Amino acid sequence: MKTLLLAAALGFGVARAADTPLSEFPLEDIDGKATNLKAYQGKVLLLVNVASKCGYTKQYRPLEAVYQKYRQKGFVVLGFPCNDFGAQEPGTPQEIKQFCTATFDVTFPLFEKIHVKSGPGQHPLYAALTGKKSPVPGEIKWNFTKFLIGRDGKILARFESADEPDSEKVTKAIEAALATERQ
Repeated sequence: MKTLLLAAALGFGVARAADTPLSEFPLEDIDGKATNLKAYQGKVLLLVNVASKCGYTKQYRPLEAVYQKYRQKGFVVLGFPCNDFGAQEPGTPQEIKQFCTATFDVTFPLFEKIHVKSGPGQHPLYAALTGKKSPVPGEIKWNFTKFLIGRDGKILARFESADEPDSEKVTKAIEAALATERQ
């Protein structure tokens, strides 16, 4: 009976995540302040699960570069620290923030450490990004997976860890999203 109730509860959570607009999921920024993606309404977003001790950690630099290049046009990179893959983000929020700013001069917004892998602990935002109703469904394989969100709050594209943020593939998608009218 407990298994049935747990399965029903988990199923409800996944269904809720799939039907909820991305802007509605509760989040906390890296300083612990409650927020959500409504703060970025009408902007093009690149959501990235980040980690400080990963082979892809060097992507913080090109993430900051594309943020600086396109921010005046309505583009924002949002970093979501994650310790799901190889325990590569063990730090506290303060340590993560210090590392990002001191090592890579990161100025784009960082959020609370969350779980992005599928399962009971997965953050509802990432359940929506990767779930069956997503236009780019599928489990996240590693750190620095990127999701491009349009001005209308809809998922436009997904880029895997090896896709560099400043690559032609990613920047062309960002530029196409920015070319759409503001909401």
